[in-house]
Amino acid sequence: MKTLLDIFSDAQLRKRILFVIFILVISRFLTTIPIPEVSADNLASFLQNNSFFGFLNLFSGGGLAAFSIMMLGVGPYITASIIMQLMTVLIPSLKEMHQEEGENGRRKFIQYGRLLTVPLAILQGFALLTLLTKQNIIPLMSSTTFISNLIIITAASILLMWLGELINDKGIGNGVSLIIFSGIISALPQQIGQYLVTFDPSQIPAVVGIILLVVAVIAGIVFVTEAERPIPITYAKQSRIGAGSGGVGASTYLPLRLNQAGVVPIIFAISVLILPQFATQLFALSSVELLQNVARSLTALLANQWIYGAIYFFLVVIFTYFYTAVTFDPEKTAQNLQKNGAFISGFRPGPATSEYIAQVLARVTLVGALFLGLIALLPIIVQGITGITAIAVGGTSLLIAVSVTLDLIKKIDAQLAMKEY
Repeated sequence: MKTLLDIFSDAQLRKRILFVIFILVISRFLTTIPIPEVSADNLASFLQNNSFFGFLNLFSGGGLAAFSIMMLGVGPYITASIIMQLMTVLIPSLKEMHQEEGENGRRKFIQYGRLLTVPLAILQGFALLTLLTKQNIIPLMSSTTFISNLIIITAASILLMWLGELINDKGIGNGVSLIIFSGIISALPQQIGQYLVTFDPSQIPAVVGIILLVVAVIAGIVFVTEAERPIPITYAKQSRIGAGSGGVGASTYLPLRLNQAGVVPIIFAISVLILPQFATQLFALSSVELLQNVARSLTALLANQWIYGAIYFFLVVIFTYFYTAVTFDPEKTAQNLQKNGAFISGFRPGPATSEYIAQVLARVTLVGALFLGLIALLPIIVQGITGITAIAVGGTSLLIAVSVTLDLIKKIDAQLAMKEY
């Protein structure tokens, strides 16, 4: 209560929080505006039985389920951001711009991500509308209606990206993450209500078990998100002119987080798994017998929960290592330590330090990767054990919600600390 009082007694912080709430209300309102001339009565049941598109619905904040103008959500912007991060590996000039050119370089990098969002939104919107039409989820549209709706949902996705950046500039916290967070939270009452309608008293032990599991998962996410492996760092004492050589100076540590990649590996894995299903559904509508046989084989393969779960888990682990390698460079870190006169005790500056940091990073990343893989499979595990499909523990949803909450709390605490200072 004291923290809440401190928050609302700070005029600047209060203004920022109220602005965030205002933007989130606008984003939720936009999610309720339907696409013109199209009705999708079968879409809700289709999404409920399809984990892939259920994931897309998560990033649209429920806009896909409502078939609203916000059906793409922030998905194109997130995809563009991930692609830009990966491009830093292939294009050295982008890496320099992002990491070494200061604030102006970061602004240019972000601007390129915004520009990339536009064609990605058009491509994703076209693919989604085409697939839903071919699956008879939505009625066949005329060319004019199709193009106008494609323009509408593309513009709405760009608008949502802008609202998220407004939160970054004038509010507090990460705007895009908060928009996704509001979509996750807003879906909870409806999910709980749907479950209560079909509630069976014999499922009470399973429900209690799910509640306890949710608490345990939240505790685990907090622990892994905050956990870090400290590597002791010692700075050489700087000598004054004419005062002789320096000795050992201050000590600190280099923190290596267990989960360097966040939720990005799960997004990567889902994106990869969406491609074969998208191809399967298109091949099934083909008149070529070979393509139909391929579609049936892929469908049977992905329908097996054990095979699907194994592929999903493997992809999450692999992409965790991959994204960590993209975002954290041991060699660059070793060079920066050497430039600043710092060293790790027992290891020579340069290649030996870089190799040691890489070894430690690989070990801690294994723990984070296995945890992310387990979180990704949590809905499948819960449904398999309890048999309850109406309500399940969404591991990705919990991971996003808890991570965003922790980040928001840290930024609010930092603002309060600045006020005290």
